[in-house]
Amino acid sequence: MSENLIQYGTSFQSKIITSLLLDSKFTKQIIEILEVSYFDTDSNKYLIKSIKEYFVKYKTPPTMEAVKVIMEEVDNPTLKTTIVDSLRNAWNHREATDLPFVQEKTLEFCKNQVVKGAIMQSVELLESHRYDEIKGIIDKAMTAGMERDIGHEYITGFEERMSQQARIVMPTAWDSVNDLMDGGLGGGELGVIVAPAGIGKSWTLQAIGAHAVKQGKTVIHYTLELNAQYVGLRYDTIVSGQPTGNLQYYKEEVQKAIDKLKGNLIIKYWPTRTASVNSIVAHLQQCELQGIKPDMVIVDYADIMKSTSNFTEKRHQIGHVYEELRGMAGEFEIPVWTASQANRSALEEDVIDASKVSEDYSKVMTSDFVMSMSRKVEDKIANTGRFHVIKNRFGPDGITFPATINTNTGFIQIYETSSQGGKAAQGKMNNADEYLRKTLAQKKKDFDGEGFE
Repeated sequence: MSENLIQYGTSFQSKIITSLLLDSKFTKQIIEILEVSYFDTDSNKYLIKSIKEYFVKYKTPPTMEAVKVIMEEVDNPTLKTTIVDSLRNAWNHREATDLPFVQEKTLEFCKNQVVKGAIMQSVELLESHRYDEIKGIIDKAMTAGMERDIGHEYITGFEERMSQQARIVMPTAWDSVNDLMDGGLGGGELGVIVAPAGIGKSWTLQAIGAHAVKQGKTVIHYTLELNAQYVGLRYDTIVSGQPTGNLQYYKEEVQKAIDKLKGNLIIKYWPTRTASVNSIVAHLQQCELQGIKPDMVIVDYADIMKSTSNFTEKRHQIGHVYEELRGMAGEFEIPVWTASQANRSALEEDVIDASKVSEDYSKVMTSDFVMSMSRKVEDKIANTGRFHVIKNRFGPDGITFPATINTNTGFIQIYETSSQGGKAAQGKMNNADEYLRKTLAQKKKDFDGEGFE
């Protein structure tokens, strides 16, 4: 016990504060158990009290900016100075390598602090031989830190269920898809776009992100293939409708389109296979410390992320990445969209089903919504394609939609088959060979002034 009491001294307590500010998952797990009285200094007690009150009110740890505002309410200049010092110490611990150890031992710290208090209280009782009371105090202390939340009580929790929206969703850019998904992708859910290389997976993810930003949402887009500036240019194309190759000639139009956006977009680049899900989690925590809380996360794309697993086979490594991504979505309570590669044989398929998903099929099982996109050579020329719902946890699947897909302007529209646009797109695809022949004939005519048969 004496060793533990030394181990859980001021430095350890400071790192608990660091963890509370950096790791929302840890905060949610420990905040109810952690008591102000467990901390030795007045400054740390004040910080813990402020973090607990903030979390109860906003359901999230305070950002560093929020803590600074809270500190301004302190009237005692001496206390304020010590709080500033304690906060600075906590912030300096943010790169400490033993933070996972501190988090792991925090529950034991709580138990030790309770037992310590119980021992001090028992000294007086011991002098008056009040042994039964001592036993009660010690027994109570030994149960400290036990899980208080036993779960949702179904019988008594009816009104609570009715007063809350069960699922808060973020819609995609297409009503036809949203209708199938019961409105869109919700917090804690993982959506996947499956396609072979060069078909338009990234454009589709960017269309989803751009739509969210237009709706006033904050999107963080992680790119592991294209650099941040190039992805930014693609977003310029989508929001303005101007071709990517001509953006410099339409600078004013692009700027006007950007000025109309209601939300915020952050693009973060990591080279292929250098970033893991842990890298994204750390970046999200850093963003929250700066007051940036995303409404949606896009990862382009999961198959080329670094795995943190011990699996030797690539397919198992990729499957584990998808499990981690969905876990991250749940931790931050946000929808996460990513993409996955289809195998080479899918290039010749009109419709890409689950059998064409490359590597580990478990990534389909892990995901909540999976939609493939297919485009043959003639589709690319005709600016058409097909989207097929492989898996849908929220409604029917196995449905195929015709689409207009123009990767020059970033325009993607997914139609109901029965709609006018759907019939037009389907007609182009049904007559793809003829459309290709006519297109090539026109190109040759434009080139040398003569048609050909």
